Amino acid sequence: MADIVEGAVCGVDGCTDAPAPAAIAKESPAGPVLELSIVSDAICPWCYIGKRRLETALHALGNLANVRIVWRPFELNPDMPKEGIERSLYRMRKFGSLERSKQLDAQVSEAAAGEGLNFRYDLIARTPNTFAAHRLIWLATGPRQDALMDAIFSAYFCEGRDIGDRAVLAGLAPAGGIESARARAFLDGDEGKPEVGRDLMIAKRAGLSGVPAFVAQGRLLFSGAQSPEVMASVLRQIMSPAAAPAFAFDPG
Repeated sequence: MADIVEGAVCGVDGCTDAPAPAAIAKESPAGPVLELSIVSDAICPWCYIGKRRLETALHALGNLANVRIVWRPFELNPDMPKEGIERSLYRMRKFGSLERSKQLDAQVSEAAAGEGLNFRYDLIARTPNTFAAHRLIWLATGPRQDALMDAIFSAYFCEGRDIGDRAVLAGLAPAGGIESARARAFLDGDEGKPEVGRDLMIAKRAGLSGVPAFVAQGRLLFSGAQSPEVMASVLRQIMSPAAAPAFAFDPG
């Protein structure tokens, strides 16, 4: 596997360089609210880094950034046991040695620090199953969903908490406007499972093999934690009338 570089995208086999975004259309004035779906996994480091870079891009766009963000699920480890796996064992199996794993962690941590994030891989004991986290993210709505995504990312990458643990998720739920008691009852039930499963299948059928992936108007705008400048440029372009959608997360 190649060394991780700027704009990386993570898939089931690891993280690699992301392709440059394709040209979309000429720029036009801001129009209706643009729904920007971000396909991600809660244990994807470049998804967290990409979130910070997107925030910088939206700030730079100012009033032009008439965007509503919706977080969509992706599982980097779809076969992960429900209880997760000891991280050192998981990383050794995936990358061949703990030494190689630590090298990759150091590279990602350096990129994260450039965005003001303090990754603490030394605190992470387990690589979790993230399906429950995706369900909780699905339950949150509007700006609170984005706040919950941030809280889950931070809990895992900066605090080393097990976000596959339902008690941990229930404790994070208020960041998304969800009472902890409601979150516990929700996670103990089946609500949201079909919807999260549907979104996972839509991403798979659309050919999305790595995250973060940024989708709007039925098209993949770009993948990977691109620079804020690249993100802002693409978002300016997408504000213009688009071609027919290629796929949608909320089919009519």
